Amino acid sequence: MNAPLNLTLHSPEETAAIAARMGSRLQPGDTILLEGAIGSGKTHFARALIQSVLAVSEDIPSPTFTLVQVYDTELGEVWHSDLYRLGSVEEIEELGLIDAFEASICLIEWPDKLGSLTPQPALLIRFTADPDDHDTRHLTLSWSDPKWNIKLEIIQ
Repeated sequence: MNAPLNLTLHSPEETAAIAARMGSRLQPGDTILLEGAIGSGKTHFARALIQSVLAVSEDIPSPTFTLVQVYDTELGEVWHSDLYRLGSVEEIEELGLIDAFEASICLIEWPDKLGSLTPQPALLIRFTADPDDHDTRHLTLSWSDPKWNIKLEIIQ
């Protein structure tokens, strides 16, 4: 496990810029786990990343109710999943996420719901809203797969 990378982002625009830079380095088989409380910036980050890799801009709805949104991008399929409402690991398997982890780029909100299905090479980003500044977010990135060392150089 590498030492975590800590970032402080002072605006939604900074968060979107980091997401776009990260998006430029992703490829099928990459999974990013987005962890944090409601309102901490997970969906904003995911939307910005997805928008940055689309050939043609489109609306990026939250997958809170649909559970999964799939986008055809210049990098291949991007799966954006919100697992908040799921109650069991079996429901995750029914969504097709296991195959998507291998063949697509996956952005997973509420990754604690994955349990034993959590892909080990995933990047985990913990989002924390700053209690003193409405626009500031603190991100902690952690990973064990060495591929992320190179992919994250763009934001360090």
